[in-house]
Amino acid sequence: MKKQYDSFTFTAPRNGTYKFCFSNEFSTFTHKTVYFDFQVGEDPPLFPSENRVTALTQMESACVSIHEALKSVIDYQTHFRLREAQGRSRAEDLNTRVAYWSIGEAIILLVVSIGQVFLLKSFFSDKRTTTTRVGS
Repeated sequence: MKKQYDSFTFTAPRNGTYKFCFSNEFSTFTHKTVYFDFQVGEDPPLFPSENRVTALTQMESACVSIHEALKSVIDYQTHFRLREAQGRSRAEDLNTRVAYWSIGEAIILLVVSIGQVFLLKSFFSDKRTTTTRVGS
């Protein structure tokens, strides 16, 4: 509730079809971006022979540790891609607002300058008033 970013982990207790329900009650005016990352089951082992009698060789254990490190790198990349997409969305929204604000300011500036020209013109224009003499 009321969070910009959140992560939720769910372990399904049984096999089957699951549904996701989302609500936009808090802010119906803003758009939301929802990202799903499904990890189904465990990764298959790198070296599938389960009935190994010997320990892993140095090369095999290095491969396993590199594989685990690469999985964490993938998780970090996904997280940073999401943050980049959120930042890009904010920047585009801000760019649109700045463009509209600039257009509005230009229109106001044009109206004010035209009004000032007419006001100054009225100060210097020669108003001819006719006077009538009574009684001569």
